[in-house]
Amino acid sequence: MICPPSVLLTGAASGIGRATALLLAGSGWHCVLVDRDADGLAQLMPQLQAHSGIHHLARVVDLTDADAIEALAAGLPELDAMIHNAGISDTSGTALTDQPASQLQRVLDLNLRAPQRLTTACLPLLRPGGRIVNVASGAGLQAIPWRGAYSPSKAGLIALTQALAAARPDLVVNVLCPGFVRTELVESLIAAGRLDPAEAVSKIPLGRMANPLEMAHVLRFLAGQGAAPLRGQVVAVNGGSSLYGGSRRLPPATLAPLALDLPLSLRVEGHQDAAWVAMASTEPASVDEQGAYPAVLDLTPLAAPAGELWRAVHASASRFAQRHPAQASLTLLLPVRETADWTLASDAAAARMLVATLACEWGPRHLRINALQVPDFADPGALGSLVHFIAGAGAQYLTGQTLSVA
Repeated sequence: MICPPSVLLTGAASGIGRATALLLAGSGWHCVLVDRDADGLAQLMPQLQAHSGIHHLARVVDLTDADAIEALAAGLPELDAMIHNAGISDTSGTALTDQPASQLQRVLDLNLRAPQRLTTACLPLLRPGGRIVNVASGAGLQAIPWRGAYSPSKAGLIALTQALAAARPDLVVNVLCPGFVRTELVESLIAAGRLDPAEAVSKIPLGRMANPLEMAHVLRFLAGQGAAPLRGQVVAVNGGSSLYGGSRRLPPATLAPLALDLPLSLRVEGHQDAAWVAMASTEPASVDEQGAYPAVLDLTPLAAPAGELWRAVHASASRFAQRHPAQASLTLLLPVRETADWTLASDAAAARMLVATLACEWGPRHLRINALQVPDFADPGALGSLVHFIAGAGAQYLTGQTLSVA
């Protein structure tokens, strides 16, 4: 009998955590759910059982208590993945210099120290090749004032993730940085007048906030075996908000998100090698006609001459935009090149920023563009799951990102 994969998920009683628990359970995972909200866990557990028929575990724990973390780890089974999702924000609206150190420490203890302590305690339980996903925030990439230590704690979690990935290359360690998601926390900020949803959306190229299930799909992927090519990556799933630096207000979305489980219609361009061509799917080519999500994987930039990578990215994007009016994705493969010639140092950076800029311009059409930097020796077979996820409907809030393949 094959045992289901097992995952430890913190902050499971609400928001992104709750959506992730339901998705993982419905996908056949054995879940160990951790939260300090006993009532929330009690309400969630029967739903998980109904979703999967698998016996799941619930643990009521205050993750700011180091002793409680040690006690939790002592009673856990072996794990395939850990998702550190629990977190809090400071909703007082008080300036940092008006806050006592104890108020800052409370946020840092849960958002930063708890993932560190729980990871340390649970590392002996992780099976070989185990996955660790830390949930940070776009606030760790851009400072959000009047939220206390929230941004510093999330920036620290990003750095902690990358340091752990470097120290433990035998594990798959990455960090998710969500943007605005319509969770209970965000709804409370809106209700309190602390967040203007129209103003927030005006800085998101895709023109809308995400829903928790979209983050759950990303977390399920990052906790699975398909994420193995990624190590220490900041996966910013924010509709492009962390990329946008313009002064113009962006329009709200006029297109509704597509179903996250739509089949993928993937076309492979720019390479005749059978291993790459095999990534193409045979699903129908148009979401309007047949109910599939149209996508292109373009390998043309891999063959770009030195100094011409940005030009190859532009040509690939132009072809794609002419063929797809709306709601489709382009995934580019970019080469990893090291050169001692300083005159060529700008090319890769220009190409990555071109991807980001295109994402901002394409947002109102719900056209997505992302890139993967791959070394020459990359195994296409090992990248298939990663490409299909990034290109597919489950990653509809991911755009403008360039990720590096280990």
